[in-house]
Amino acid sequence: MPPAPSDTPPPAPPRLVIFDMDDVLLRYDVDARRAAIGAMAGLTVADVERLIWTSGIEEASDVGALMPDAYLSAIAGAIGIPFGRAEWLRTRALAMTLDMEVLGLVAQVRARVPIALLTNNGHIMKEHFDVLVPGLRALFGPAMHVAAEFGSKKPDPAIYKGLAALYGVDPADAVMIDDKSANVEGAIAAGLRAHCFRDVDELRGFLRELGLLPI
Repeated sequence: MPPAPSDTPPPAPPRLVIFDMDDVLLRYDVDARRAAIGAMAGLTVADVERLIWTSGIEEASDVGALMPDAYLSAIAGAIGIPFGRAEWLRTRALAMTLDMEVLGLVAQVRARVPIALLTNNGHIMKEHFDVLVPGLRALFGPAMHVAAEFGSKKPDPAIYKGLAALYGVDPADAVMIDDKSANVEGAIAAGLRAHCFRDVDELRGFLRELGLLPI
């Protein structure tokens, strides 16, 4: 006998799908970036991690507490050499490789529902999206956002609610795709549906379940 029909209707399709950038839309080799910075200053990868990341400089930029010029000055002071936009761009760019398979899925999703990008980065990244990731700009247009715009960062539930509100969408009608489980949990706490990205095949299956890809 065929199964009895369920009384529970299928979930409504989302009205907004939000993608993380690093390690979702592109592969981000943070140690390659640290090594490149270290090579400029005669420092090890561990030194650079301690001086820029563990010290809180990167965190302060991510949440908008350091604007770009102050952020670059803080890095220069920490590593003991001049460090400006050219150096930041070069060392950031060499650590980023777009994942074309994932971007193909994003293009299919965009044909059905609005999309946005949300990355834990500072204002300096927003200023340079067009230089670093023109392929993402072609997909997302103006809907590319850094955490610093919201004065917080993932996994704070407020940041997901803030982005959903920016697009006039209830959190329950939005979906977050992120590679970090804590960020996924933060999105769920904010009322969004969410998927923890591990590989393109799992993402494809998740998007199909949402009715955003052909069966």
